[in-house]
Amino acid sequence: MLVVGLGNPGIEYQFTPHNAGFLAIDRLAEQSGVAVSNRRCRSLTATVRIAGREVILAKPETYMNLSGLAVQALLREFDLPAQGGLIVIYDEIDLPLGTLRIRERGSSGGHNGVKSISGALGSEEWLRIRVGIAPAEEKTATRIRSDCKGYVLTPWRKAQLIVLDQTLDRAAQAVETVLTKGPGAAMNEFNRREPDAAAE
Repeated sequence: MLVVGLGNPGIEYQFTPHNAGFLAIDRLAEQSGVAVSNRRCRSLTATVRIAGREVILAKPETYMNLSGLAVQALLREFDLPAQGGLIVIYDEIDLPLGTLRIRERGSSGGHNGVKSISGALGSEEWLRIRVGIAPAEEKTATRIRSDCKGYVLTPWRKAQLIVLDQTLDRAAQAVETVLTKGPGAAMNEFNRREPDAAAE
């Protein structure tokens, strides 16, 4: 199984909303006691065991808009199918911070990293875990959607990081549930949960 988190390389992007996927991969690696530091297929990678299965964790170094190049190369390198062999974790501006949504297929919804992956693979049939990044307060969320690029590349505030920390743990649990019980069970468990708290 290949689990890819989307984001942008570079310290200036590390703790920004657009790097929620990278942060989820780091959390999975941390739980397994490894660092995502091997360079392979234009990505930083690590091999771990989750729920008894070998899993390749990856953070593309292509920058978000070219994520598909790295994902395609990794699937070829490890001889994995996109459908059933790939999980992609990424930020979702249309979901409130603290929420997750798991889907087995779907359009990009305007997310350039997702658009790049579907374009490179020639398919939208791959599993994704979307990490909500929008503030819960509707007026703020509406304003942010009008300046989406500015928001997703601006560092998180401390209060937001507290909520995000809990969400990253749940994203890691979601990956394990997909591996042990399948996508359907994971969707039933995680798509229904609402955040306990959200930062404005």
